[in-house]
Amino acid sequence: MTVHFVGAGPGAADLLTLRAARMLADADVVLYPGTYLDAEVLSHCREDAELVDTQHLDLDAITAHLVAGHERGHDVVRLTSGDPSVYSALAEQTRRLDAAGVSWDVTPGVAAYAAAAARVGRELTVPLVAQSVVITRAQARSTPMPDTESLAAFAATRATLVLHLAITRTREVMAELAGEYGADCPVVVVYRASQPEELVLRGTVGDIADQVEAAGLRQAAIILVGRALEPASGGESYLYDRDRPRRK
Repeated sequence: MTVHFVGAGPGAADLLTLRAARMLADADVVLYPGTYLDAEVLSHCREDAELVDTQHLDLDAITAHLVAGHERGHDVVRLTSGDPSVYSALAEQTRRLDAAGVSWDVTPGVAAYAAAAARVGRELTVPLVAQSVVITRAQARSTPMPDTESLAAFAATRATLVLHLAITRTREVMAELAGEYGADCPVVVVYRASQPEELVLRGTVGDIADQVEAAGLRQAAIILVGRALEPASGGESYLYDRDRPRRK
């Protein structure tokens, strides 16, 4: 049998891919991150499926469940929040499965930052404003950041920033960004994007920390920073320019 790493999307039960929903319906064992997922996502599972909440388990304990399910000949799904390619611990888990001789595959999901951008109706790559998106995080009680990936270095690009795992350090992060982006630069914070508890805060580099602290946000929030978030910003795409030469 194969262990399936499946992106659960931002949390809404109807934002899973068709493939993900089908895998959940077929699975004998489902491991899921209870901290970040709306319980309604699990409605896609069979009633007799074994459900394991991983929020209090370390990687070795999680791997033990994956290997045990595989050895019993069960279909095993390991749900990740958002998309498995970003902050999902996919690398660590698959290394352990390779060592145990367990096969695995990956099914992508809707990234949480994409759901956040959709919620506020903004494109993150606006012509003449920002053509790059930097997905990063803040350093707190977490794995150290590489020396080459400082927030100051990313800020120097003035690309649209997507910040994960940074909500408890919003004030410090905004202080670091103010020099490059300016205190008036738009910022959007989306807590539990697409879920029933969703909360959207709109502000600027200069005032968003006050809003975050007043709302008492401590986890499960995405921070978007950049001039692309301004409704009237930017030019028009050359790709769709009427005068651009096109092949016939």
